[in-house]
Amino acid sequence: MHRRRKILFLITESGYLLSHRLELACACRDLGWEVVVATRVMAGSEIDMPGIRTVPITMRRAGRHPLQELATLYRVWRLLRRERPDILHSVGLKPVLYGATAAICAGIPHTVSALAGMGYIFMSASLRIRLIRRLLVIWLRTVLRRRHSWLILQNGDDSAMLVGGRVADAEHVRVIRGSGVDLSHFRPSPEPDGPVVFAVVSRMLADKGIREIVLASRELARAGISAEVWLVGAPDPENPTSLSREQLSAWNAEGCVRWLGETSDIPGFWAKAHVCVLPSYREGLPKALLEAAACGRPIITTDVPGCREVVLDGVNGLLVPVCDWCVLAEAMAKLAADPDLRRRMGAASRAKAEAEFGVAGVVDQTMDLYRRVLEVGP
Repeated sequence: MHRRRKILFLITESGYLLSHRLELACACRDLGWEVVVATRVMAGSEIDMPGIRTVPITMRRAGRHPLQELATLYRVWRLLRRERPDILHSVGLKPVLYGATAAICAGIPHTVSALAGMGYIFMSASLRIRLIRRLLVIWLRTVLRRRHSWLILQNGDDSAMLVGGRVADAEHVRVIRGSGVDLSHFRPSPEPDGPVVFAVVSRMLADKGIREIVLASRELARAGISAEVWLVGAPDPENPTSLSREQLSAWNAEGCVRWLGETSDIPGFWAKAHVCVLPSYREGLPKALLEAAACGRPIITTDVPGCREVVLDGVNGLLVPVCDWCVLAEAMAKLAADPDLRRRMGAASRAKAEAEFGVAGVVDQTMDLYRRVLEVGP
């Protein structure tokens, strides 16, 4: 009798699996695999799914104390020694580094590492972060350039950067465009009545272009354009570029934007808004844009890796230069003034989501990779 396949997902926070990887975990379970999720279980984001076992593990994205991080790495190693998965699928920079390192030491046969974009550590120009980045690149190169190690990236720009930098071998890199969107849950709705609402659904980070959207909103008000700008999301204290609640509350009090906090009903929210905006500095492939596209909303975003994967300029939205709030304001003014253009672009967004970003396709591509990984043998 063949032993059941076992896959272990290593993720920093349980909420991420629920929002980005749940369909994939369920697909593995439905094949008869044993599915284990090692994560920090967050209040309100417990994984209560039949056939998916959760193993609590403390792994903080912002952890910097050397002894605590060594202890975390040791806990990951002990976990892998105990569970002995056929595939370790790590998601995020720290889980990839710690998971792949511990897998080598624990003799785990196959690792799949997923990086959802090159975030702050790869974008910051500060001397300290540049030095840390050089060390991390060496570490990544050591654990990723191995026969049984595979890397999933979300866009071609990130693939070209890491393969060109000899961080990973091209034949062991797969570009799978994001985590997909449930097209039956996220459905188009008619534009609401009232002033045009531009909405940003995101963590409240400077790197998401939140300051630029505030400046653009002020410019729209100065020009007498009737529109509202809503910010939907919470700060992320574990991210170095997180905005403070005090700053967000001050902007809200000023009236240039409305900060609404988090919402669990994203389709219901898009039914109340007209245009999606995300002036981010760099992304993997942002799920917020996929959800807005599936809901039939035109999108204004930056011409940067990840974002430009979702928007064809002039077709389902507008691309603007990064950090340029003046051009951002012009794009917002253009869509505010033209409801027919918004409707055409919204319809094109839905068509693009259906053609390219359905979650079923992402799950199929990842399952195909798992089969390829297992074919290589130990």
